[in-house]
Amino acid sequence: MMAIARALISVSDKSGVLEFAKGLQHLGVVILSTGGTAKMLADNGVLVTEVADYTGFPEMLDGRVKTLQPKIHAGILARRDLLEHVATLKAHDIPMIDLVVVNLYPFGATVNKLDCKLADAIENIDIGGPTMVRAAAKNYQHVAVVTDSNDYSTILSEMQANGGAVSDRTRFNLAKKAFSHTAAYDGAISNYLTGIEDDGTHNTYPTQINFNFTKLQDMRYGENPHQSAALYRDLNAMPGGITDYTQLQGKELSYNNIGDADAAWECVKTFEQPACVIVKHANPCGVAVADTLLDAYKMAYATDPTSAFGGIIAINRELDVGTATAIVANQFVEVIVAPSATEAARQTVAAKQNIRLLTVPLLKTSNQYDLKRVGGGLLMQSNDTLDVRLEQLHVVSRVQPSVEQLRDLLFAWRVAKYVKSNAIVFCKDGHTLGVGAGQMSRVDSTRIATIKAQNAARSLVDSVVASDAFFPFRDGIDVLAKAGAKAVIQPGGSMRDNEVIAAADELGLAMVFTGYRHFRH
Repeated sequence: MMAIARALISVSDKSGVLEFAKGLQHLGVVILSTGGTAKMLADNGVLVTEVADYTGFPEMLDGRVKTLQPKIHAGILARRDLLEHVATLKAHDIPMIDLVVVNLYPFGATVNKLDCKLADAIENIDIGGPTMVRAAAKNYQHVAVVTDSNDYSTILSEMQANGGAVSDRTRFNLAKKAFSHTAAYDGAISNYLTGIEDDGTHNTYPTQINFNFTKLQDMRYGENPHQSAALYRDLNAMPGGITDYTQLQGKELSYNNIGDADAAWECVKTFEQPACVIVKHANPCGVAVADTLLDAYKMAYATDPTSAFGGIIAINRELDVGTATAIVANQFVEVIVAPSATEAARQTVAAKQNIRLLTVPLLKTSNQYDLKRVGGGLLMQSNDTLDVRLEQLHVVSRVQPSVEQLRDLLFAWRVAKYVKSNAIVFCKDGHTLGVGAGQMSRVDSTRIATIKAQNAARSLVDSVVASDAFFPFRDGIDVLAKAGAKAVIQPGGSMRDNEVIAAADELGLAMVFTGYRHFRH
């Protein structure tokens, strides 16, 4: 390891760079810098040489050309272990540059502004920065490259411990991060530009799409033990998703744990009241809202205690000791997800060491896009964030739903959105009574929901029902009415809507249409 003698610092985001530069200067490092960065450092007492003075060439073309110069890039790219390289530098009086500290023009922040014009975007495409980053990363065996301000303290600590040098391992890890950084940057530019049509309008779906994910952890295995798996986080993810979890206790998370926890969390965070969602194999098997979290849990669990065994529980309030005690006493649970947990609740759950207790920030955000891999490609769609309001409902039956029924219909409709199609959900008083999911025919989902309720000794008398898509025939209506339901919410849109509405009138049901469906495949 050779001590770092010369550093080039050129950053758009100047967070922490002054303290870093002062630390480098204290270690005897000569500092080169450009424009605004050089001025900021000099104004704060750091001895710095402007790149223009160093190269003998001024910044030109409105700052488009600053570091694109042989004295910079030869100093970065020269291999110290090749005598020819060293001799060439000496012949041209080019010093070596051992540390490159660069972050790039804020292209992403620029294009995310509502008033961003193409010209603004173009001017925020960095050229010299990525070139220096890639050069330093390529020559990582001799040069350290820093693109993340979070690494400043690590670099200084290593230099202080190693006589001014940075370890081979650290330089290699920094190079990997640097290439990932420029890849994400170029991907963002590609996404933006290929989303602009010839007439200047923006297409939500660009002709080429680039995603960037960073690995959070390897999983024990995939959906099945013979499959391998890992969990990645979208670099542009909205906060508050399941990948923002903190694990407070329990066994290592599995692939299926994450998938089911995501389904439960996305559902529970849509409710304003204290709510509990229990998920098994990606489907809610019990959902409830109540005045207290404990009551919400008890009602959700009562929907289907058999399916709740080994399930995932998500709640939208801090886990309290009463709710924690009820969960631990009632059932075997794989994962509990909550915004936070009291110390008493944590101690209660700790009695069951294998229960995975996760906290996730409770934010009403969701991914912009929903992605699904298909053979040789990718399906991409906007996320299903549409929700219905009371004034949007269209009553199509002679019987008018009561205020209480309307409240339950809206609750049931929200739950149905998170149930795999074909989805049928029976509800009453803010909690589910029976859930039918994932069947090829809607009438079978209806029958299964009634069977589930019967098995759990849940009465469906005076209940309401949500269907994620229209009833193609009246047979589903006959089944739910026979079970005791009194009101139905569905999208409508079937060629047999008149037949289905007539069945509702014949059976004394209130029926409302939403005008859109919630398929979930």
